[in-house]
Amino acid sequence: MFLLVVLGSLVPVVPTGAVVSSAAVVALHQSDPLSMLYTFLLASAAAFLGDLGLYWLGRRGVDSRNGSRWLAKLREHAPPERLAQAQEKLADHGVAVLVLSRLVPAGRVPVMLACLLARWPLRSFARGDVWACLTWAATYQLIGMLGGSLFPRPWQGVVTAVGLTVLVAGTPAVWRRIRAGGRAGDAGRRGGQGQHT
Repeated sequence: MFLLVVLGSLVPVVPTGAVVSSAAVVALHQSDPLSMLYTFLLASAAAFLGDLGLYWLGRRGVDSRNGSRWLAKLREHAPPERLAQAQEKLADHGVAVLVLSRLVPAGRVPVMLACLLARWPLRSFARGDVWACLTWAATYQLIGMLGGSLFPRPWQGVVTAVGLTVLVAGTPAVWRRIRAGGRAGDAGRRGGQGQHT
């Protein structure tokens, strides 16, 4: 779990929330009463180390004349409109936005990029990110505990936890696509009415 979460924080493709939820299900079915605490601490530490590593690599890109491939990868995962929103919210609310960004699906990278472009020092980013990682680990561990408590066998809980995680992560993206499609349809209808008049 530790390695997968670190990797997922560095390469924003691995579904780290599902990894933590699955680990929480397995921990729930263990006889050791401290297994849940270990899962929480390992998930938080792994997310924090991964975020710090990615931020450090991004800082090198911001400070260098030619940028870096890590900074370019971050920009690929942060559409311009999401980056603009993140920059505006970061300017208004500071660290609170950084904490919430880990809980919002696809919110972490635009906010991290906004921090990089605002030239936050690594120390300032780390102070906010530690709370973000603790909150994130607790949230996904609770999802795993919910899935694990519903079924007697760990594999059933893992399947449920992964399903819940995918649902939580995917719903906002689907909603944005539906809204964008609705706006495009409205614009097309208005354009068509304008041509008929």
